[in-house]
Amino acid sequence: MSAAAMDRIAAALERLAPAPQPAPDFSQASAFLWHVEPDRLQPVPQVSRVDLSLLLGVDRARDTLLANTAQFARGLPANNALLWGARGMGKSSLVKAVHAHLHVSHDALRLVELQREDLPSVGRLLNLLRTVPYRFVLFCDDLSFGHDDAHYKSLKAVLDGGIEGRPENVVLYATSNRRHLMPRDMIENERSSAINPSEAVEEKVSLSDRFGLWLGFHPCDQDQYLSMIRGYCTAHGVDISDADLRAEAIEWQATRGSRSGRVAWQYFMDLAGRKGVALSDPA
Repeated sequence: MSAAAMDRIAAALERLAPAPQPAPDFSQASAFLWHVEPDRLQPVPQVSRVDLSLLLGVDRARDTLLANTAQFARGLPANNALLWGARGMGKSSLVKAVHAHLHVSHDALRLVELQREDLPSVGRLLNLLRTVPYRFVLFCDDLSFGHDDAHYKSLKAVLDGGIEGRPENVVLYATSNRRHLMPRDMIENERSSAINPSEAVEEKVSLSDRFGLWLGFHPCDQDQYLSMIRGYCTAHGVDISDADLRAEAIEWQATRGSRSGRVAWQYFMDLAGRKGVALSDPA
């Protein structure tokens, strides 16, 4: 096929593609969702979140992410952050809570959630945000990569920025259950079967090294688990004795076969429902 024919096909496909929608009024919301086909930023009037004071057992990660985000909100240098570790321990909740906490004093701070499957479009998103007089935390939840997954290459546009560099007003926060963003058995399998084992997965593994902050989340102990629930009860006005809370919460944990911040919240939701307490924002 000739080059001219290829150009005509490309032009036809471009005409068929949905036109990007105009940039939104960033003053109408503090958080947005990025969508493609067509490219657009959807305002989120009410973010689903937990107040920062209710996130227990993650003190070091909380303080580090809060300080990093405060620097960024003030227009100072800040690092991209990878929040990794145990399921249900508040990684995504912490990102949203830190943003909400700082937005009170830094009105230009915005949160933009980007889905993993939309990573190939991140370059277009960065171009949209680059010249806007706001500060953007890009948030990619539950990030991981499988075998032959090339999405990680798109992520480098945020972490390294290519020839243009990462926009000064953008920082990336990602959460993952995996420290290196890919399964350990995949790393070992590729290393053992590769001609050059040291280079087999270096490109993918090194992606996590491009995050300036690594914040680890580990399973909570029983005291932390019970403290989380008591904190929720106090914040939302749910009355229950310590003895009853302990007995019920431990039984709930046993039926779930795990203990985490998510399990604590799920028990509290059940408790609040049984007590007839409607939940409101404690902030």
